Amino acid sequence: MRLTFSLAVLLGLLACSIAPAKAALTLCNRTSYILYAATSAIQSPRSQTQGWTRIIPGECQLARKEPLTAETYLVHARSSLAHSGPARAWGGAYPVCVKDANFTIAQGVTPLYCTAEDTFALPFAPLDNRGKSVWIMNFDEKPVMSPIEAQLAGAKRLLADNGYKIGRIDGKPDKLTGLGLADFRRRMKLAATAGNTELFDALEREARTKIAPAGYTVCNETREVLQVALGMMEGGKPLSRGWWTVQPGACAKAITTPLHSDAAYLLALRKNGSAVVGGAAHFCTTSAAFEIRGAENCVTRGLNDAGFAATPVKGVSGYVAHISPAGLKR
Repeated sequence: MRLTFSLAVLLGLLACSIAPAKAALTLCNRTSYILYAATSAIQSPRSQTQGWTRIIPGECQLARKEPLTAETYLVHARSSLAHSGPARAWGGAYPVCVKDANFTIAQGVTPLYCTAEDTFALPFAPLDNRGKSVWIMNFDEKPVMSPIEAQLAGAKRLLADNGYKIGRIDGKPDKLTGLGLADFRRRMKLAATAGNTELFDALEREARTKIAPAGYTVCNETREVLQVALGMMEGGKPLSRGWWTVQPGACAKAITTPLHSDAAYLLALRKNGSAVVGGAAHFCTTSAAFEIRGAENCVTRGLNDAGFAATPVKGVSGYVAHISPAGLKR
């Protein structure tokens, strides 16, 4: 009983959020992951999609304020990049265009392609709100947990992501979790009055500096929009791809599958074309979206020659490139 109480104190008394007042669509997270959710309202022939709503374990957040009067609503949620292991997603079979950073997209219901700048499709699931204008939806994992159990399981998962030795990821209190939370709060110098919001913010922020999810991710820690390109060796020959637009404070996943290369090369440009990240490895680029095989004679082929910076990916399945105003963080 004493351990349960001490963990409650460390977690900010395990406060369980209720649905915000006058909310039309509220999303509740009963998983052990920090989730980022997007929703789409369809009123033929148009749709309006918006994201991302961040929801920490055990809490609820307002996703849509307006009454749910559209013909159909769709929803998708993904786990935070701070979590180790494979990314988790809650969705369905309906492709909907989204962006990496926070966004609102208005377009036709069934476009053949995601044509808006920096958009890509993710599979959404229909929301069964039973025709009601106000609805609460839960994201769950198995076994289904209560909000309080989800908060504790979420804290355990993020402690493990931060390198703490944690046992089973579940909603049950234990000694290792209590010790880990106490140590983390002390290291982060969190106030005694700091609650779940501050705790989970700190846990996610610190984990993102340690975790490299499978694939190649670029995080923009500057205040400018960046255009990013990658160079790789594929089949023994140079291959360059671009461009990915990475908004300030956001991350973009350039490669979603596990890495199987000894080297990856990065180029990041400001809007004015100046390089924030560059280096001695030369690859070909163009001003438009591109995939170019071979890095020789770029100019004579009507292409641009650019210097890319080497990033250390040998022996790892995932890498996160953090770009600061001073360049690539090492």
